[in-house]
Amino acid sequence: MPKIVSNRLTARTVASLKDGVYCDGGNLWLTVKGNTRAWSVRYTSPTTGKAREMGIGSARAISLADARARTADARKLVGTGVDPIDARKEERTARRREVGLTFEQVAERFMKERAPSWRSARAAPLRYGILRIHIYPIVGKKQAAAVETDDVLAVLRPIWTAKPETAGRARWLIEHILDYAKIHKWRTGENPARWRGHLSNVLPRLSTVAKVEHLPAVARKDIGKVMRRLAESQGVAALAVRLACLTAARSGEIRGAIWSEIDLKGKVWIVPKGRMKMGREHRVPLSAGALEVLQTVLPLRDREHGDQVFPGGKRGKPLSDVALSKALKLAAGTDDVTVHGLRSTFRDWAAEETDYPREVAEMALAHAIGDKVEAAYRRGDLFEKRRQMMDGWARWVLEPGEGKADQQP
Repeated sequence: MPKIVSNRLTARTVASLKDGVYCDGGNLWLTVKGNTRAWSVRYTSPTTGKAREMGIGSARAISLADARARTADARKLVGTGVDPIDARKEERTARRREVGLTFEQVAERFMKERAPSWRSARAAPLRYGILRIHIYPIVGKKQAAAVETDDVLAVLRPIWTAKPETAGRARWLIEHILDYAKIHKWRTGENPARWRGHLSNVLPRLSTVAKVEHLPAVARKDIGKVMRRLAESQGVAALAVRLACLTAARSGEIRGAIWSEIDLKGKVWIVPKGRMKMGREHRVPLSAGALEVLQTVLPLRDREHGDQVFPGGKRGKPLSDVALSKALKLAAGTDDVTVHGLRSTFRDWAAEETDYPREVAEMALAHAIGDKVEAAYRRGDLFEKRRQMMDGWARWVLEPGEGKADQQP
């Protein structure tokens, strides 16, 4: 293979050369004509065998080093049997096609890339449903680059007050999909779905139009009776509901629990941040009642059911939310209760039957505490106080008739 003679020019000579055509070597040429100085690559097309010349830009915009790098890329293409001019045409055609992507095409790419990172398994189907029912019929076929504020409002206004929760999710989706399009250079300019300083000037806050719906909950005075009936059932779902009540945990946290998260000796359950709604690790103190439930299901560990604390019907699969709901409704003797409502029962007990500070109960529920300033100063998780509280809560639900729970000292 012949040696490529190159680097004949210097940055100084490039700037000072008079009219003419000059070779830097290695297929790179510089054409000087008046005030014009242009780089080009000369090569023999591997597809036709003919000599070709491809311009790569002005010497005023592209440095000598950059021109050499682009020439080297062209030589590599020729070496692999690809004509650099043909490759550039294909790339430009593909870019033009992508710039013309519809909102629906961009949204499908966004969902495909982002869905695996969402914590809840329900998130993807829920968002796909909102896209197909509320968003695509209005802006789906429109180019993503052409979506404007009026288009966003056409989606949101019909559902903003009628379905505020859905409307909030729809606005979030449109905003993030258009941001995704902008990052990929498929659109430019401001995001028309942005809330702060934009849609906030047109639409009322969702918090002012959304009706606060309290989930049906077992009254704190009746929780002991319900827990006794759950204990009599002894089904895996009933055991899971009992632990949900005794820990004030969410259904998903209970159903997804695995034994490696639980320290029976240390009497603590550490829920990793990936399974928490707030995205933060949560330490749960385990009362004697909670430990009793875990000891009951412990024999299921490392058998046919794997590491799931509350295994479902299929190997490696947890119980369903429906299974927990059925167990609770059967024990309560009514359909007007929910597993999530047990957290409200606990919160009512803490507020009405104890003197524990509000933030202790809120941390037990893994809620955000106060504003950012307050959160910055309170770096602990009040674990020991929460342990005392959860011990008192266990006595309340497991030993009805024993009177008020222990008070905060």
